[in-house]
Amino acid sequence: MPGRAEGGKRRVRLLAAVAAFLVLHLPAHAASKADVENQFRQWLQNDLWPEAQKSGISAASFKAAFVDVKLNWDLPDLAPPGFPKAKERKQSQAEFSSPGSYFSEKRLQGLAATGRSLASAHASTLKRIESAYGVPGPIVLAIWGRESGFGRAKIPHPIMDVLATKAFMSTRPDLFRRELIAALHILDSGDVREAEMRGSWAGAMGQPQFLPSSFLKYAVDFDGDGRRDIWNSVPDSLASIANYLSQKGWQAGRDWGFEVLIPEGVSCAQEGPDLSRPIADWAGMGIGRISGKAFPSAERAAAGMMLVPAGTHGPQFIVTPNFYVIKEYNNSDLYALFIGNLADRIASGGGAFRGEWGDVGNMLRSDVLAMQKALVSKGYDVGKVDGLPGYKTRRSLGDWQAKNGLSATCFPAASLKAKLR
Repeated sequence: MPGRAEGGKRRVRLLAAVAAFLVLHLPAHAASKADVENQFRQWLQNDLWPEAQKSGISAASFKAAFVDVKLNWDLPDLAPPGFPKAKERKQSQAEFSSPGSYFSEKRLQGLAATGRSLASAHASTLKRIESAYGVPGPIVLAIWGRESGFGRAKIPHPIMDVLATKAFMSTRPDLFRRELIAALHILDSGDVREAEMRGSWAGAMGQPQFLPSSFLKYAVDFDGDGRRDIWNSVPDSLASIANYLSQKGWQAGRDWGFEVLIPEGVSCAQEGPDLSRPIADWAGMGIGRISGKAFPSAERAAAGMMLVPAGTHGPQFIVTPNFYVIKEYNNSDLYALFIGNLADRIASGGGAFRGEWGDVGNMLRSDVLAMQKALVSKGYDVGKVDGLPGYKTRRSLGDWQAKNGLSATCFPAASLKAKLR
């Protein structure tokens, strides 16, 4: 019938119009993993190879390095081409944890016991390392223990798979592209076979957990076999850690720092590496070691810095420049304190910090962010405005508290939210 025919034509035209709209306004069909794998192979040859060649890698070496390399789709922080972008996490809304949660006493005791045993087993090697690099054995052992469980931790990933995957399709491709090129130079050096070149999901390799670029700069052959082997050689691994710290400025003969008591009337808003003064000056303010011992005489004229990672709600420290050298290994105050405390336990049977960590990790990052913005608006330098209370935020808050008739705690608290606007 005519009416049905006309209705059918209208439906056809409508469907055609809808189809045209979808083509114009909706994203193209998502890529498949096979599509991405093909793009990866093209990327290796057309994009990565010219850069590798320019850096001195031969065609034969490049081809051999990637014969068995494959994308690892299980790694975190991937952004495959043609796939929907992951939703950004609103990190400013998350709670940050209390600093105290970082210092598991059970873990520290276990690492210290093993560290003391290994200090005896490798005593001659550690003595040679300290002679060569100036870094004490307990510090080297503490980093070894923290990074890879003294070389016993499982290091699961073929490093070329990790670096190639992340250089091609991670959220930080430029970083991993540089590390991938560095890894090619490691293979070219003959120090390690590709099958043994294993690392973490983040690209850190071997017992010291070096990125490839750090391997090229700091890894050493300490056992004399002609290869820098941070996967299988304990002497090479330990000496490489010490060489890293030495090259970063370790001051031989100095400690990393001391737990102290800061008396009332001495502002906690004096912390930071940019506010150093002779340790004797800190002692002159009434700041003393919590152990009751005097500061070593060799340290008194040397520079020290106040550190209050939880403000007045936790342990307090006077640290030396070596503390900040440890931070070069992992840019975290808590990491460096962990290493220092573990080293003390290995060296002399020390224990936990005596100051108690208050429950200060229950605020939202967005709350801290608001405080930082308020302080900036008042002319304070809080460092990075990121919702995390670094030393510049802590001391700015302490200064603001003192100027407003409040007891300076140098740490954000819920009770300050309404006052600091």
